[in-house]
Amino acid sequence: MANLSGRRAVVCGSSQGIGRASAQLLAERGASVTLVARDRRSLEVVRDGLPVTNRQRHHVVAVDFADTDALRSEMERHVTEVGPAVILVNNTGGPPGGPLADATVEAMRDALTKHLMASQTLLQVLLPGMKEAGYGRVINVTSTSVVAPIPGLGVSNTVRAAMSNWARTLAHELGPHGITVNGVLPGFTDTGRLRSLLEARAAREGRTTEDVESAWKESIPLRRFADPLEIAQAVAFLASPEAGYVSGVNLAVDGGRTAAQ
Repeated sequence: MANLSGRRAVVCGSSQGIGRASAQLLAERGASVTLVARDRRSLEVVRDGLPVTNRQRHHVVAVDFADTDALRSEMERHVTEVGPAVILVNNTGGPPGGPLADATVEAMRDALTKHLMASQTLLQVLLPGMKEAGYGRVINVTSTSVVAPIPGLGVSNTVRAAMSNWARTLAHELGPHGITVNGVLPGFTDTGRLRSLLEARAAREGRTTEDVESAWKESIPLRRFADPLEIAQAVAFLASPEAGYVSGVNLAVDGGRTAAQ
């Protein structure tokens, strides 16, 4: 198990699902974790359940990613108060589904702000600390739509692709400072978002959720959905010193689904 003792991690979208599991693993491995999302109470519940076997202290920052000025201000204040972080996990929840051609400009702008612009803001706040430490890990939890667009998720497909090229560009620019930038591409993962997408597809097509779920599982070589912890294991590896020579990659954790397409 990788030792992250003495390192601080910022985990976004950490009140549930993959973000929560990632925070749990990073804390287990010794990192001090700052949880970032909108709902302070939900964040506090997660924080209070994180391991402190390394006597580390965990924190929360409640802020709306749609307001990048507030995000910058709150994170700058936080870094000043508790110290720099060298691990950044971008895990903002995906935008609503629907055809791309039907998406409004406002919906596109909102998604780009919450994902790309917010990630850029966080990077700029944390980058000085990473450079000073000679160690940095930027990990974007995105989607297999980076490899193959997913029907019915037009805005998400577009934003995820932008995040992927953002990461690859930064991997080139920041490598000389000992900073790696990578993407984790979850496949169908058993989270609240997946369940809402299942229900929406079933309602749209006049089918049962069980029927849609069965069909989706048939498209996966392993014939099951992932547990959020399985995605978090990939995040924790990429955050570790052992992944120091891995940068600029998109790691699909999808039960073989994209490989089979």
